[in-house]
Amino acid sequence: MAFLAESMPPLEVSQEELRTWGQRWLAEFNPETGKAKRAKAFDRRQSVNFASFIDRSLANSLAVMLGGIPVIAAKVGALTPLHPDCVEIRNVRVIGGIRPQNFDVVYRPDGPRIAFDSKTLNDEKSVRKNWQNMINDLATEATTVHTRFPFAIVAFAVVIPRPALASQQEADIIRTLERLGTRRDVLDQSQLAEAISLIVWDPATGAIDANTPTGTSILRVEKLSATLFLQYLNRYKGLPPHNVAEVEAEEDNNGD
Repeated sequence: MAFLAESMPPLEVSQEELRTWGQRWLAEFNPETGKAKRAKAFDRRQSVNFASFIDRSLANSLAVMLGGIPVIAAKVGALTPLHPDCVEIRNVRVIGGIRPQNFDVVYRPDGPRIAFDSKTLNDEKSVRKNWQNMINDLATEATTVHTRFPFAIVAFAVVIPRPALASQQEADIIRTLERLGTRRDVLDQSQLAEAISLIVWDPATGAIDANTPTGTSILRVEKLSATLFLQYLNRYKGLPPHNVAEVEAEEDNNGD
C-alpha cells in the first residue's frame, strides 16, 4: 500500500484544453455530429463531455497525494472499486443517506473518503434559468454523502464561460457558493461541502479569470488542492491504508 504524500499537487486546468473547447462553444456547427448548433453554447453532447479533462486532472492530483496509486475508470453501477486502493473516475456510484449518486471522481478504499463532482453552466440562458437548481443539486449531493459518511470529504468545481455571466448573477453565485463551501468539521451541517471552486473562463483564449472570484475567496481554483489535503490529513492521517508499513513493523517488533 502507498504512503500519504506531504501535499497534493495543484489542480491543473489546461488553458489549451479550455481554448479548444472555447472554439467549439463559439462555433455554430459541431463537426463531430455534423449538426448546426447555437453559437456561444455547447450542444448536449459537448456539455456532457466538456469538464471530463478537469475531472481527470483532479483524479491525477489525488492519486499523487495518496501515494501514487492508480486512476481507474469505475465499473458502471459498482459499489466497490476494482482495485483495493485506487482513485476512480467517471460515474462512480455512491449510496448515500438520501439517494444513490454518481460522482466524477471518488476515493473509497473503505467507503467514500473523497467525492468530487464538476458542474457546468454553459451559456447565458443556462446560467439565468438553472444556477439556483445547480446550487440545490450541490447541497443535495453533499447531504446524501455526509448523512451516511460524515467523515467523507465532498468537493465541487463549478465551471462557467465568462460571456454567460451577468454581473448580478455573478455576485449571487459567488456569495452562495462561498456559504456552501464551508464544511470544516464532521459535526458541521451535512449540506455544506468541504471545498468548492468556481472557474470562470474565456472561450476565446482559454484563460481562467484571475479576478472572478477574487484572490481572497475560498472559491479560487488555486486553493482547491491545499484545502482537500488539509481536510484529508485531519480526518485520515495515520489510518489504513496509509499506515500499513508502520503497523507491520510494530507487529514484527511485538513478535520478537
